[in-house]
Amino acid sequence: MSTKQNKNLVKFNTYNTLVASIGKLLEDARKNVAKTINTILVETYWKIGKQIVEYEQIGKERANYGEKILKKLSKDLTNKFGRGFSRSNLQYMRLLYLKYPKCHTLSGKLSWSHYVELLNVSDDLARSFYEKQCIKENWSVRELKRQINSMLFERVALSKDKKGVLKLAKEGHSKREIRNKYKRGKNKS
Repeated sequence: MSTKQNKNLVKFNTYNTLVASIGKLLEDARKNVAKTINTILVETYWKIGKQIVEYEQIGKERANYGEKILKKLSKDLTNKFGRGFSRSNLQYMRLLYLKYPKCHTLSGKLSWSHYVELLNVSDDLARSFYEKQCIKENWSVRELKRQINSMLFERVALSKDKKGVLKLAKEGHSKREIRNKYKRGKNKS
């Protein structure tokens, strides 16, 4: 290979490195923007939930649930601001405030979709468990939903081998595989 060809090869490799490096910067920036937007969205939804609860209670300790505020509010907000204000979404915003009364307890690592799944867990202890595991294991919304549906919390709570159950869950075993493993004899790995 001639010296001229060798210089061109070095420039080509250097240029590819430059493109890859710039691409990495752009990808990281986009991820950070998405995280920031998501954090602001969750906090805003929490504040909306707080305002709904405060309006419903109008200074009383408990709300008057007979009012059809969410249906009307949904219609008015949708007309004015567009999608995202369905009655059910407003119910989740309201519930977010009720289940997380302090905004700073919300995790910036979880999306609104994560919180919607968590809010469907009625038991506070189970919800807290799934939230912590979700953050610790960096679960996607799909994985969080799978773990909730497989009753991971209940299995861990009932198991004598809590670490083993968590390990199986982390590896992505189905509820049937885990149940079969524990029927045949505890932890014969």
